[in-house]
Amino acid sequence: MIKIITDYGGMLFSALGQTLIMALCSLLFACMIGLIFGILSVLKNKACNAVYRIFVDVVRGVPMIVLAFFVYFGVPMAVNNMLPNAHFTLTALQAGIVCLSLNCGAYMAEIIRAGIQSVDIGQMEACRSLGMTYGQAMRKVVLPQAIKTMIPSIINQFIITLKDTSILSVIGFPELVNTTKNVISVSMDSFGGWACAGIMYLVVITILSYIAKFIERRMNRGR
Repeated sequence: MIKIITDYGGMLFSALGQTLIMALCSLLFACMIGLIFGILSVLKNKACNAVYRIFVDVVRGVPMIVLAFFVYFGVPMAVNNMLPNAHFTLTALQAGIVCLSLNCGAYMAEIIRAGIQSVDIGQMEACRSLGMTYGQAMRKVVLPQAIKTMIPSIINQFIITLKDTSILSVIGFPELVNTTKNVISVSMDSFGGWACAGIMYLVVITILSYIAKFIERRMNRGR
């Protein structure tokens, strides 16, 4: 294990950085997706509610490895079949971000829906009675309160997304698991390689878990 760290530590830390960047970018896009579908879920419109439910059920119902293959291989093939001269391709990074963003976005939509619904409905009614539009009330009153309750869940979702990046080794993205496989193939030290990868994941996830618990405690004290 020490030899793995001394000889390949730079590669593994670089891969961990790539993993964190992909997880963070995916979470940012997932927040946008989740916000859109989360708001659709609370609108008093059956069509909007149906769109939200279809998106969440479809994305959450498909294993992420299948979603990764679909985005990386299936989408470019479909585009090139429809547009023969397009020569459309996706890099492993692009496909990975799309895949993680969709998967995480479905769960973020549920988090945001629950956060919005946790705010007393009387606040929206009070805003409307003061002449605010639905959008103004949501943006200025409801969402700021809802976000406070969502933060711990968003951090926990980031932890889950970080762990889910390991699935993207199947499409060749050089995240930690894929890089560890390459290191083991050269060093022939499976124990040391996977032990290093496990410890690196454990350290990062433990830190993020403590941050989530700290924020949750602070929020509970502020109530």
